[in-house]
Amino acid sequence: MGLTAQQIKHALDEVASREPAIGAALEKAGYPETRIRPTGYKTLLRTIVGQQVSVAAATSMWNKLEAELGEDFTPTCLLERDFDTLRACGLSRQKQGYARSLCELVSAGEVDFDNLPEDDEEAIEELTRIKGIGRWSAEIYLLFAEGRPDIWPAGDLAVMAGIGKILGMEERPDEKATRALAEPWRPHRGATAIFTWHCYNNPAL
Repeated sequence: MGLTAQQIKHALDEVASREPAIGAALEKAGYPETRIRPTGYKTLLRTIVGQQVSVAAATSMWNKLEAELGEDFTPTCLLERDFDTLRACGLSRQKQGYARSLCELVSAGEVDFDNLPEDDEEAIEELTRIKGIGRWSAEIYLLFAEGRPDIWPAGDLAVMAGIGKILGMEERPDEKATRALAEPWRPHRGATAIFTWHCYNNPAL
């Protein structure tokens, strides 16, 4: 599961003690809510389904997929469906390729979601072997599903904009700068990332 509210509060209090701007933002915006996703291949499959479409469209596609495969479907269930069946659920040719890559790797035991490497970078490397899963998707999975405390998705636009807003920067930092800015906040960068999303469009700041 993802980071608990207590873990997020403890981590942000620790970061705030090192970075006054974080502390000031906390006073204005308050603590963020938890973001928890279930562990397992379905969370990444749902990420694939939702790529480049609205939340409403992604939800509709996922509901159709569950109606076709069953709520408790296994990777094999998806692999047994043909192109037209999955197309009727809304999955494009590209998304079907990504979904099949994920399900094939899980079925073959080449990606084991119960035993991902403890080292974050090694876990990211293993997840990005799946077609359609880039670094950002892997980081989001490790943060929201596994609750890894030091994940920092520096390439996320809202993280870049949010941290720039918190720190009072005139221009949004790029990914490299965003990664460097967070180095002093180890090992609590996961909660800090959640806080940047909380602050991104927060009118209190």
